[in-house]
Amino acid sequence: MGEQRSFLEMSRKISIPVSTTFQYLQIFNGLLELTDKELEILSKFVDLSTTVNLCSAENKRAVAESLGMADPNTLNNYVKRLKDKNAIQKTKNGYRLSPLLKIDSKVNLEIIFNAE
Repeated sequence: MGEQRSFLEMSRKISIPVSTTFQYLQIFNGLLELTDKELEILSKFVDLSTTVNLCSAENKRAVAESLGMADPNTLNNYVKRLKDKNAIQKTKNGYRLSPLLKIDSKVNLEIIFNAE
């Protein structure tokens, strides 16, 4: 009889097709623990951004309008939460998407389970 391997010794490759920024960001949400609203807002910032500063006043206006928010400043609390959860990073030019979340057509994740 062949040897049985424990699930810890198995290697698996899983392909996850995504067609929207929101779906792409959902894949990483186990690490970031964003709320559904935070995910929605972050995906809108990524999709609608027209400046180097992801959270510029111009981008906030576009995101707020797309979400039906009357006041773009409402997004300031979300920007702080996204920064605190490392989904975005403060730079000299404002904010940018975390390098972990860089939109790419192919992303490989390796999960190492160390049970001791």
